Amino acid sequence: MSISAPRSLATLLLLALAACGTAPAGDGPGPVAMNPVADGTPFNLLPQQDVALADQSRLRFVEVANDSRCRPGQQCIWAGDAELVFQWQPASGASETFSLHTTKGDKVHAIGERRLSLLSLSFDEPPAASLRVDRAD
Repeated sequence: MSISAPRSLATLLLLALAACGTAPAGDGPGPVAMNPVADGTPFNLLPQQDVALADQSRLRFVEVANDSRCRPGQQCIWAGDAELVFQWQPASGASETFSLHTTKGDKVHAIGERRLSLLSLSFDEPPAASLRVDRAD
């Protein structure tokens, strides 16, 4: 076996792995085909992740803009609040950026004919937002 044979085999293996790899939904720039989240079904998003909704719109969890929540195991005078920034892109038309809050502000926001509800925000790093989209009957 020549010296170039193992190198060629390693190169082919790397190319095969690269061809088979795909990024998880919402983890990169550009359009990503993904299954839509069903209305009424809770789901989790991390900052910079997005999801397709049943009406063909997209929802992105942009960032946690402010987090003053009392951490588990600590004694605090008040529970605090976290502000989460979202961007909603309808199937057609301009996108909308808005915020939801864990305690002191809006926990629900209308997005087209649906409404987005913030159920909770984890204390993990990065924090996962638990959300639900319902039809706005």
